[in-house]
Amino acid sequence: MAFARTCSVALVGVEGVVVEVQADLEPGVAAFTLVGLPDKSLTESRDRVRAAVVNSGAEWPQKKLTVGLSPASVPKAGSGFDLAVACSVLGAAERIDPRVLADIVMIGELGLDGRVRPVRGILPAVLAAADAGYEQVVVPECAAAEASLVPGVSVLGVRSLRQLIALLTDEPVPEEHTDDQARPDPLLAGLRLPGTGAATGMHSTGTAPHDQEHDLADVVGQHSARTAVEVAAAGGHHLFLEGPPGAGKTMLAERLPSILPPLDRQASLEVTAVHSVAGLLPPGNPLIDTPPYCAPHHSATMQALVGGGPGTARPGAVSLSHRGVLFLDETPEFSSRALDALRQPLEAGHVVIARSAGVVRFPARFLMVLAANPCPCGRHTQTNNLCDCPPSAIRRYQARLSGPLLDRVDLRVEVDRVTRTELTAGGTRGDTTATVADRVRTARDRAAARLTGTPWRTNSEIPGRELRNRWHPAPGAMDEAERNLERGVLTARGLDRVLRVAWTVADLTGHDRPDATDVALALQLRTGIPRGVPMTLGATA
Repeated sequence: MAFARTCSVALVGVEGVVVEVQADLEPGVAAFTLVGLPDKSLTESRDRVRAAVVNSGAEWPQKKLTVGLSPASVPKAGSGFDLAVACSVLGAAERIDPRVLADIVMIGELGLDGRVRPVRGILPAVLAAADAGYEQVVVPECAAAEASLVPGVSVLGVRSLRQLIALLTDEPVPEEHTDDQARPDPLLAGLRLPGTGAATGMHSTGTAPHDQEHDLADVVGQHSARTAVEVAAAGGHHLFLEGPPGAGKTMLAERLPSILPPLDRQASLEVTAVHSVAGLLPPGNPLIDTPPYCAPHHSATMQALVGGGPGTARPGAVSLSHRGVLFLDETPEFSSRALDALRQPLEAGHVVIARSAGVVRFPARFLMVLAANPCPCGRHTQTNNLCDCPPSAIRRYQARLSGPLLDRVDLRVEVDRVTRTELTAGGTRGDTTATVADRVRTARDRAAARLTGTPWRTNSEIPGRELRNRWHPAPGAMDEAERNLERGVLTARGLDRVLRVAWTVADLTGHDRPDATDVALALQLRTGIPRGVPMTLGATA
């Protein structure tokens, strides 16, 4: 029978669908037909596959060839089907035993010379294959380490189609000469997208634990802001830093990832899958185990922030910072449309992008840090009169951040201008990153023990209804917060967020449940109104 089939994977966002690649040969005029909703890059695989098969020493069948991608209703995109198409054709031509191909998932792009190139999304594709019950996967050799992150799957990494044919037919495996090691391997080009380097801010800069280049001890003064950063890291709370230029807002945001705990196995796979689909996975580092940090420029569009774009929807900054930090510097300079698009992922923890070709879902559980000047000139504060901006300009500038967006931010801190005394003082200025990271890890361990058996990991993820019904603060601790709700200072969402922050403060201070002092500090961090409580928590020396 001139028929063979094998499998590959079509990616829809960061989720995969196993696709059966079928090849059928019939007598007739030599032709190659590809069906099953292929996109442009997949349609061009006909010429790539033909050249790769011939240049690999195999004979191309001179018959009517039909290759079908099933299920036909799922759109297929990308060049990762090349390897499966070539092997199914060779199976139909009886160059390879069709029975060997039936239970193998193949992912990879073919060069005209038969070399197997990597494609983006190897990890989510192999995860989809494992979920579907497949145990054997063939991937490009340079992507085998990424595919091996999935347990229970046998991964075969090949460098060329010639090698794969020999392995499947029990023939001697030919050696493939590698390129000069002094040059970058051209096969690795398939792992990254152009324009996604370190200068764009749209990438993962996974920081090593206690990164010496970004130490909290370098931040001069800013005791309240340092406490807010520590609370944000311990509970996963969103943070808004407002203050004049040069006060240290960016320094604090850049040091936040280094005090976050390392990612666990499940979170590492989630983050790696997103970066693999986006083409941002660093070669030689298949698993991202540190929280990512993403800082897009204020000219970023809504699609760049939440995902989308022409053609196949790609993850945006909110997904690239999943389980990490999203820093929006000069927040009022972002377009209001882009900022308001952040409301849904801030609440849901994911982004759903609907397009005519289908609906894509990307994870987006991130810690957002906003930084803004108090006015266009940046010198407006409550303690001096250096600002030259008229009141109307200040109101317009501050109104660029909508109330519903700010209502979703747990912590709001005014960063004061650094004084001469603070800048020139010698000795220890504050706790180091290592010290603060240890306190954050201890607080997260306390929260994890309390949340055992629930789907939540941090205090910021707990729904308000569950927080009020299952974990109760000390009697009378919430009286002042409830009075703020009655006076309109807090919304119902704001009251829930104050309670979440109070639990984080209690975890940092070692309390079994929040007391009135913990709630007062949470209120002060939420509203910026002094409540007569210290703003230290040991965050300063």
